[in-house]
Amino acid sequence: MRHDKVGSVMTTEVVRVGYGTPFKEVARLLAEHRISGLPVVDADEKVIGVLSETDLLTRQAQAPDDPCRRRRHLPGVALTKSARRRAAKALACTGGQLMSEPPITVHADDTVAEAARTLVEHGVHRLPVVDEEDRLVGIVTRRDLLQVFLRPDPEIRDEVLEEVLEHAPWLTPRSVDVSVVEGVVTLAGRLECKSDTEVAVSMTRRVDGVVAVVDRLTYRLDDSHQQPVRQAPRGITEDWLRSL
Repeated sequence: MRHDKVGSVMTTEVVRVGYGTPFKEVARLLAEHRISGLPVVDADEKVIGVLSETDLLTRQAQAPDDPCRRRRHLPGVALTKSARRRAAKALACTGGQLMSEPPITVHADDTVAEAARTLVEHGVHRLPVVDEEDRLVGIVTRRDLLQVFLRPDPEIRDEVLEEVLEHAPWLTPRSVDVSVVEGVVTLAGRLECKSDTEVAVSMTRRVDGVVAVVDRLTYRLDDSHQQPVRQAPRGITEDWLRSL
């Protein structure tokens, strides 16, 4: 089954900073390039962290001279780990002191679906793309990954027919009608077993460009109590789009 790779949608000209880049320079780069985040690299171009507008705003909001932050710390009360992290960022002067670590990264050979799943699972908006030695080679954002959903409907339909229905030995492709409108795939027809319909729907969800699957399949035999359901790994398309 065809899957677009991260390398085909990533940006290779990446704005990045070093550990010692001053706070104001980081803010200037974000504003100048109209981006909301960037990677932090060491002298060997290895990604050591990620900086976002949120990190900078947190620092400003909790700066020691901020009247809103003038709260007394009760003696003998230990700070939580997150509180200690916020306190450290309030005094940060460089990109390295402000960054979030460890960085969440992907590789150029990872599929777009894998990158999208990583974005959702970690609640981030961008992923540095690294090579085998963790050196920065690009960056991919949610907007970049959305390009996969621009595939033409006829192309999506052809892949469902060729890669899902014809290559699954337990399915009978001629008994399934496939239609695609704006990325929404409708499967209609009659298969032998209930498990066959579940497999067809699950595999169709994994096709690049599929926004959702409408299941109008019927079956002759309900085998759900006779054998384990043959399922492909669960797709993330609908959940990801819902989170944007």
